[in-house]
Amino acid sequence: MPTRRREDGSGPRHCARKEAGLGLFWTSSLMSELRRASTGVTSAVDFISSRGPTDVRRDPTPAQGPGRGPGVGMASAEPLTALSRWYLYAIHGYFCEVMFTAAWEFVVNCNWKFPGVTSVWALFIYGTSILIVEKMYLRLRSRCPLLVRCLIYTLWTYLWEFTTGYILRQFNACPWDYSQFDFDFMGLITLEYAVPWFCGALIMERFIIRNTLRLRFDQRAEPGGPGAPLALANGHVKTD
Repeated sequence: MPTRRREDGSGPRHCARKEAGLGLFWTSSLMSELRRASTGVTSAVDFISSRGPTDVRRDPTPAQGPGRGPGVGMASAEPLTALSRWYLYAIHGYFCEVMFTAAWEFVVNCNWKFPGVTSVWALFIYGTSILIVEKMYLRLRSRCPLLVRCLIYTLWTYLWEFTTGYILRQFNACPWDYSQFDFDFMGLITLEYAVPWFCGALIMERFIIRNTLRLRFDQRAEPGGPGAPLALANGHVKTD
């Protein structure tokens, strides 16, 4: 028998049309919401990009110490003092002299005991000399090429070695004597050490002085405890 249309118009075809209309309505609504969301994300990205990296939020904690204001990164990280750097330079020179004399003893006398010798005076001599070379480096790094700077450091090393050796000799306290070398001067300096001093000056600037100047310490940190996090500027901590 043929299907009879209901008087209220709710036959099968009408229901199908109604369901299709609801599907189109919800689909169009969903697409509209997606377009609106994508527009919001794009606007947010454009806004952040327009601000640039310099608008990164800084640490709001006020810096401790005179002359520091709120919002300044590295509030508690300070460079090493001159005395701290002198100590590191002195220990470095002391260690290098022990290792050099041990290597010299092995090469000359094939001594497998590697006896390295030095003097307590070496702490003062190396620490003060490298601290002065540090000042030279800061003044000459933008004016002279590397090899010229190392030549200046080598000449300074000879001058400093002769001066300190001459003063210590007046008290019979000079721990070195180059009298057995062919190109010595008063037994206090010798030309045979020109190449080792030049290489030492190169290593001193590139690895010792530059890295020491990058070191920082936290005055507010507790001994044995983790340090406070530092606020970064553009993702980097500027040290030099």
